[in-house]
Amino acid sequence: MSMDLQRFHATFFEESREGLDAMEAGLLTLESGQHDAEIINSVFRAAHSIKGGAGTFGFDAIAALTHVLETLLDELRAGKRALEANAVDAMLASVDVLRALLREAEHGVQADPATVAAMKARLESILSGQAPAAASAAAPVAAEAEPEAWQIGFTPAPSMFMSGNDPLRIIRELEHLGPLQVQARLERLPGFEQLDPFEAHLAWDLGLIGKIKRSQIEDTFAWVVDDCELDIRPVAPPSLATTAPAQVEPAPTAAAAPATAAPATAAATPAQEAESSIRVSVDKVDALINLVGELVITQAMLKQVSNHIDPAHAERLFAGLDLLERNTRDLQEAVIGVRMLPVDAVFRRFPRLVRDLSTRLGKQVRLKTIGEGTELDKGLIEKIADPLVHLVRNSIDHGLEMPEFRRNAGKDETGTITLAASHQGGHIVIEVSDDGHGLNRERILAKAAERGLAVPENPTDAQVWDLIFQPGFSTADAVTDLSGRGVGMDVVRRNIQALGGEVQIESRAGIGTRTLIRLPLTLAILDGMTVSVAGETLILPLAYVLEALQPQASDIRTMAGEGRVLRVRGEYLPILSLSEYYGYGQRHSDESLVVVVEGDGQKIALEVDELVGQQQVVVKNIENNYRRIGGVSGATILGDGRVALIVDIGGLVRSLRVPQAA
Repeated sequence: MSMDLQRFHATFFEESREGLDAMEAGLLTLESGQHDAEIINSVFRAAHSIKGGAGTFGFDAIAALTHVLETLLDELRAGKRALEANAVDAMLASVDVLRALLREAEHGVQADPATVAAMKARLESILSGQAPAAASAAAPVAAEAEPEAWQIGFTPAPSMFMSGNDPLRIIRELEHLGPLQVQARLERLPGFEQLDPFEAHLAWDLGLIGKIKRSQIEDTFAWVVDDCELDIRPVAPPSLATTAPAQVEPAPTAAAAPATAAPATAAATPAQEAESSIRVSVDKVDALINLVGELVITQAMLKQVSNHIDPAHAERLFAGLDLLERNTRDLQEAVIGVRMLPVDAVFRRFPRLVRDLSTRLGKQVRLKTIGEGTELDKGLIEKIADPLVHLVRNSIDHGLEMPEFRRNAGKDETGTITLAASHQGGHIVIEVSDDGHGLNRERILAKAAERGLAVPENPTDAQVWDLIFQPGFSTADAVTDLSGRGVGMDVVRRNIQALGGEVQIESRAGIGTRTLIRLPLTLAILDGMTVSVAGETLILPLAYVLEALQPQASDIRTMAGEGRVLRVRGEYLPILSLSEYYGYGQRHSDESLVVVVEGDGQKIALEVDELVGQQQVVVKNIENNYRRIGGVSGATILGDGRVALIVDIGGLVRSLRVPQAA
């Protein structure tokens, strides 16, 4: 009886990615000096599982490489060889090659055969005890010496701009390596009405002419390799075309042995896990959350209708509605909990990033993570990764000093980058901090003056740091492939705001810089305060609300250049009339009623007509059906069928700040 194994491919790919992440984390731990036998065992088990699955499904190149890697790990765990730095470095490099082979198997994006063969030869040279430098260099030199040109397929992910990278800048850097032929591919370009200026729609076919090392090309794409599909192929001279295949084909031929030995181990892993877990498509979970959202709306509708019924005649109905409300909330929390993942799913990519980048810059960096178990909605986890990568790069490149500078300043030569996550009220707070030299206030102000940006008199530190988020703002002395082009922090803020969050910076000269990101726990449902303004209903996210009060006339004052302010326990807060802000016209109440909220690190008083109540609301995205509206983060459907706007508290706070150049 034949069995269709293709339906198991998705599980293999997902488990293999998890295995590679575990291998990378274990190898980095070993490199740090923790030579724990259990860590070596865990890395070995991950490699063994990947090899077994690859052999079962016929992914011979993956099986061949992991077979050599597994042999090396087996000798290490048996104590037959000492753990040396060159071995750890080679194994880390093999994880990268295995990721490329996994992408080839899953998406058809071809991994470079020469790189795969060179990696296998490098591991084999370590196993045989040959000089690692000579062995690892031999294959690439032979492969890189022959091509007289390179063919490059470059397909940026739509979100590439949001990570602070620019495809055109990368293409311009390639021109420094040699003559470049550029052809744009337009098949992903949508119609004008669907065109999103913040998404990368074009793909590129590039022809790079000259005897250029592959490593130089890969360095150009180093920081976008996870944000694109990349296919780099050598174009050999005609006279060498017949000999090229023989030099890049060894990997598949070596796969026969591991392929026949693996099936039993591969089948055991999913069968063992089935008792305690089940893999469910994210689309199915999303559909379930949407149904729960509709249930919340229906429950709100029934509650609103019941308000017109005499309680004396419908006591059992009201008891049932109360029970429905409790059950609906419990169901909603349980379903949303299915989508919640520990933020470690993002944090675990950073040890390797910090290691590679610090080595490249000649800095000594220690990464500290706190609160890895803090849970966040899966949709947010996937979208917060790029902003965090940019912030960590900035901290290493701009924030941390070189070892000799830190030593002269009386600091530890090794700088510290801290990634921390925690729950605060209805938010998750993610912090990226460093113990570097901090932001240069005078330099930022000078750059702002040079660019003609509006800056208030005697600005506070918070107002100065906020200038960093201006489009194109940069204080870097030199443009590098890491930073200095003025692309990034404005995109970071825009990306986080699109998730309903906010970002702020704190910095002290000589002490370091701290960037705080606040995000909602989920994007699906929120607790809101319902208010009435000029006959319209608005929803204030309860997580931002501090208090509601009816102030005395003596507590409201008008200050030059500041407008109206409200004194609350000795603190003066700006007053913003929601009726005026949204253009609703005349208010329906002469009495002043305010709701004090806090967003982007600043408190403001929102003037409303009436406090209607508090309820759960289902968040609906306006941009999908209309366009982005300032001061509005979304909409919801009320129990009576009307649509109510959800107020963007952070947007209101920013609207009160000094107008800044776009």
